[in-house]
Amino acid sequence: MKKQTSKILKDLLKYILPVALSAWLCYYLYTKIDIATMKAAINDCDYKWIGVALVISVFSHIFRAMRWSIQLDALNIHTPLPPLVWSIFGTYAINLLAPRLGEVWRTGYIAKRQNAQFTTVFGSMVCDRLADTVTVLLLTLFTFCIAREAFMAFGHKYPETYQGIVNMLHSPWIWTAGVVAVALIVWLFVSRTDNKWVLKVRDAVRNLWNGFAVVGTMPHKGRWLLLTVAIWGCYFTQLYVAFFAFSFTTHLGIVCALVAFVLSSISMGIPSNGGLGPWHLAIIFALGIYGVDINQGGAFAMIVWGAQTCLLVLLGIYAFVSIAMDKRQKTVR
Repeated sequence: MKKQTSKILKDLLKYILPVALSAWLCYYLYTKIDIATMKAAINDCDYKWIGVALVISVFSHIFRAMRWSIQLDALNIHTPLPPLVWSIFGTYAINLLAPRLGEVWRTGYIAKRQNAQFTTVFGSMVCDRLADTVTVLLLTLFTFCIAREAFMAFGHKYPETYQGIVNMLHSPWIWTAGVVAVALIVWLFVSRTDNKWVLKVRDAVRNLWNGFAVVGTMPHKGRWLLLTVAIWGCYFTQLYVAFFAFSFTTHLGIVCALVAFVLSSISMGIPSNGGLGPWHLAIIFALGIYGVDINQGGAFAMIVWGAQTCLLVLLGIYAFVSIAMDKRQKTVR
């Protein structure tokens, strides 16, 4: 009974909470928007620029698969590029249903296809995501230097959010939990024990670390860094290109696009279905700093996010069909 209750609570946190958060944020945002004004802004859209942005988006996924291939090759998990591309397409499609579930799925898919340790592949995926986190931090620092006024405006407009971030960074509980976690990991590897559960956890942590740490010893580090720049260059360019689709954003310039890009990237850390809600809020706020009213900002966010979501669904369908055909061909052989 306790296990069943625990499972229900986990499912609620994993699936229901992100959906509820996304729905509440969308309701909060779009009840403050004049629908007639937003429709006029949508009709103003030049959709060829949205199409260009979507093409760039596809290349970002391909570059991500190429970067992951370098890490997996260093672990002697030699995977053809097409299955890696399918795994990335499928990841983002699944994340529309449940945040972070796509990463677990792509790890399981590649591990099973290549007959590799799940924890090792998972470690390489964690490293892949950590590289994204570091990139966002660097972009945030750079953007703060060239557009400090925009971030200060964010702090003044949302003082509770700003203070919450500061309090979290100064929380003794977070630092204590970090120290305890490190101490526990050290104990796992230092202690001498025959306990099978401890040994299993130790092996899992070792495999996870091997997949994570391979980036420090792998060949082709330069190509890996270049692909990281290419991935995030595509992410930024696709948003910047979308600025040319609307008369009220085409003149805003690259700094505004960078502010919107950084704030929207940070918002993706909030658990939601494909950024639904937090991403819209970040974009509307960023455009508002540069004089775009909430109705026009809402139209921009709705079209850009909606087009991207439709693309992810189509790429996901393509990926799952390709994976099914690949399994069938392997079975026949």
